[in-house]
Amino acid sequence: MAEPIPSSSGFFLPVTILVFSFFILQLFRSLCQRYFWCNCEICRAYLSSSWTKQFGNLCDWYSHLLKNSPTNTIHIHVLGNTITANPKNVEYMLKTRFDNFPKGKPFSAILGDFLGCGIFNVDGDMWRFQRKMASLELDRYSIRSFAFEIVNNEIERRLIPLLSTFSASNRGPNGSVLDLQDVFRRFSFDSICRFSFGLDPMCLEMSVPMSEFAVSFDLASRLSAERAMKASPLVWKAKRVLNLGSERELREAINVINVLAKEVIRQKRKRGFSNHKDLLSRFMRTVNDESFLRDIVVSFLLAGRDTVASALTSFFWLMANHRDVVVAIRAEADQVIGIGPNQSLKSFKQMQELNYLKAAIYESMRLYPPIQFDSKFCLNDDVLPDGTAVKRGTRVTYHPYAMGRLEEIWGSDCAEFKPERWLKNDGVSGSSVLPENPFQYPVFQAGLRVCLGKEMAIVELMSVALSLLRRFHIKLASPPPCDTHPRFSPGLTATFSGGLPVFVEEREKI
Repeated sequence: MAEPIPSSSGFFLPVTILVFSFFILQLFRSLCQRYFWCNCEICRAYLSSSWTKQFGNLCDWYSHLLKNSPTNTIHIHVLGNTITANPKNVEYMLKTRFDNFPKGKPFSAILGDFLGCGIFNVDGDMWRFQRKMASLELDRYSIRSFAFEIVNNEIERRLIPLLSTFSASNRGPNGSVLDLQDVFRRFSFDSICRFSFGLDPMCLEMSVPMSEFAVSFDLASRLSAERAMKASPLVWKAKRVLNLGSERELREAINVINVLAKEVIRQKRKRGFSNHKDLLSRFMRTVNDESFLRDIVVSFLLAGRDTVASALTSFFWLMANHRDVVVAIRAEADQVIGIGPNQSLKSFKQMQELNYLKAAIYESMRLYPPIQFDSKFCLNDDVLPDGTAVKRGTRVTYHPYAMGRLEEIWGSDCAEFKPERWLKNDGVSGSSVLPENPFQYPVFQAGLRVCLGKEMAIVELMSVALSLLRRFHIKLASPPPCDTHPRFSPGLTATFSGGLPVFVEEREKI
């Protein structure tokens, strides 16, 4: 009698064990090559996590190391990563030798499942094509006016009423605790969806749960970032092949994103897009590939949602700790716009006159950039301007968070929050904002990959900051010690661990 054919599940277990064993062997070899051949203090501190005894955040430990390095450059050998805070190196990577420091295949692999072939995850002709298209659209006055209109509508109709609802005037002596970081994430998600796709997810309606898309987007962003923190890419690649743990969660989150992104595109095609103002409609007039459009959807969400929410969270954390700056912002607004929290901007020109507010936002992002670091991969052997030799295939990271804390760039008071450092004549009245050196302040990147949406982002940040500071007193629900920095959660953008719990009180009712 013929033997029974084994079931597929009978084959699966031995194959799984074989695959897993292969990856464990490769991982062991990789770690041996990097770790056991490297006895440097930095690598051992990284692998043992001993740095956590002194620093609450990895970015603060890196800042300490970079500050004490003679060249402001360090090496994490176990990660194959050279990290720099040297402005000359940054300019060399992002401008002088741009073609030798692309995103690279290793980086694209880390974010490939999430970002696909979107503009932030590709090089060469595909990047140039997307950048040219985005530049043509974002440079139009009509699209900037459309964005300004959406942001102000979202502020007046949702953001301000929401804070009023949670204010002490309506909720008792202290009001109710409100997580301002969550509010800003909802606000920026609504705004970027309306701007980019012409759809309103209504996330800022607190009675409505966060959309499945937004939740999955957050999870995919966090888990993709955690891939880059592994000592070897074989760790996450093995888990992906076996569909285990965080990689299984990531796959499920990305499946949700893909389904909903395709539905957005389908609805666009169904309703027509030729006369619509949103960004996706403009791209769909020249692009038909659905997968490519999906990657555009995700990339613009990442750019316009997470970074804005991160910048606003850090700014209001600083405002709660620097009441003198709040007073100065309000005084400038009273002078430019008119006295009273209910006075509103009458023109875009008026906003350009709010120099102290703009300086405060620049200073906030100096200390707490939304993107704390960015990595490239060296294509061919090279030598950085500080003399650091970089071998082909090495990951090279520039670190805006650390750069904002270097005395060589910002002076002996670099650890202090001082908007005045950005102003000519060192004052508020009649002052103007000094132009930033993008290679000393690469918050919006620099060189050929400089952020195309920079000016729109600044306007959005100023609009929210001005509206809330003039109408409300905002204080931390649990004020930290003066020397305490925020704790950050893993992610592609800086996120406060535990959110930003605050009390809100309307000014005009005080």
